[in-house]
Amino acid sequence: MKIDVLSLFPGMFDGVLNESIIGKAQERDLLDIQVTDFRPYSDDVKHHTVDDYPYGGGEGMLLKPQPLFAAMADLDQKRPGPKRVILLDPAGTPFTQSVAQDLSKSDHLVFICGHYEGYDERIRELVTDEISLGDYVLTGGELGAMVIIDTTVRLLPGVLGNDQSAANDSFATGLLEYPQYTRPADFEGRKVPDVLISGNHQKIDQWRLKQAIKRTYLRRPDLLDKMKLTREQQDLLWEIQDELKGID
Repeated sequence: MKIDVLSLFPGMFDGVLNESIIGKAQERDLLDIQVTDFRPYSDDVKHHTVDDYPYGGGEGMLLKPQPLFAAMADLDQKRPGPKRVILLDPAGTPFTQSVAQDLSKSDHLVFICGHYEGYDERIRELVTDEISLGDYVLTGGELGAMVIIDTTVRLLPGVLGNDQSAANDSFATGLLEYPQYTRPADFEGRKVPDVLISGNHQKIDQWRLKQAIKRTYLRRPDLLDKMKLTREQQDLLWEIQDELKGID
């Protein structure tokens, strides 16, 4: 996958993109990321101005269209081919695991990171996708781009040591992840559930599914409302609800 980032603060990406899983993916040529400062593309040769006051008045400054149009034109020449161009914007589609899965199928992603009060509306003509991390405001799009890149890249084949790891993540199935344990089996009286050391993989799978449903029911019931539960999942949910009523 190719990823390009257009940012006024490319230095913000140095640590994130060159460490851990993303850094290793680049070393193994599974990923090609380039971060470009689009300020030099400004037609203001002296000051490289990229923002201006909004027509009609108002607070703050807006990104001008010219530098980003010029940066995108140059990018299309240097790295030709189809691209999904993502604008980080509070009005965009909320970012979810399913959105990341969709992005992971693309060959080339481009992120436009804004700053200041917002964008000149004409910049949206460059864009194929508008994405928001949530109902809050960040200083710029860089942090949002980092989150989306990290979430998307780990879904690419070969990036994780075990591709099944991503399939079992929270939200990958619509459920939160089940509780997990490692050694020792008994830590200061806190014991690992017997089923996990039983060696019975069928019972372990059923326990994990039930615990995932229970955790989702208790912490994020809204996720269950969006799911079409299988018969097994529905039966387990009813069982959990009956057990919790008994505790009450």
